Amino acid sequence: MEKLAELDREIFLFLNNLGSDDWDWLWVAISDKWMAIPLYAILLYLLFKKFGWKPTLVTIIVVALLVTATDQLANLFKHGFERPRPCGQEGVMEYARIVAGRCGRFGFFSAHAANSTGVAIFLGLIFRKVYPKLFGFLIFWAFIVSYSRIYLGVHYPGDVITGWFFGALLGYLFYRLRELLIDRFIRKSTET
Repeated sequence: MEKLAELDREIFLFLNNLGSDDWDWLWVAISDKWMAIPLYAILLYLLFKKFGWKPTLVTIIVVALLVTATDQLANLFKHGFERPRPCGQEGVMEYARIVAGRCGRFGFFSAHAANSTGVAIFLGLIFRKVYPKLFGFLIFWAFIVSYSRIYLGVHYPGDVITGWFFGALLGYLFYRLRELLIDRFIRKSTET
């Protein structure tokens, strides 16, 4: 396990030190949850335009549950494993570019990676038939948001990869929940 942790530290330092002062502002912005609002507004519009208000409302509720689930699962893991973030771990922080304004205590696993991946999988599956290229864009967006956490110095690659795994799993499961809710409450009500 220690060899894996050492590899994680080495990969972190390599990726983190690729950064440049000239680009720090961009990666801080990418990592800021409020910067995604225009993207979410466009996706909300596309949902409403393609599916109508009832499925859009169900989708908004399920996305809120998805983000809550990924956040709380990440918090459970962070307090269960208590793995220090690279920006607060001696022997790492001295060699890293710490760009983030604040560090936090524990980092395993990345809620940013889990949230962005979960939402990308969830919405990508919803839109895959009507806007097939959107799935690739959403996965790319989740990757960029996830990488920003390494760039800023607040997560190891292992934190991000684990976040991707749980985000993808929960994104798929919540997509299935949305389909079940729409089948049960919207499609059946229009058939009767």
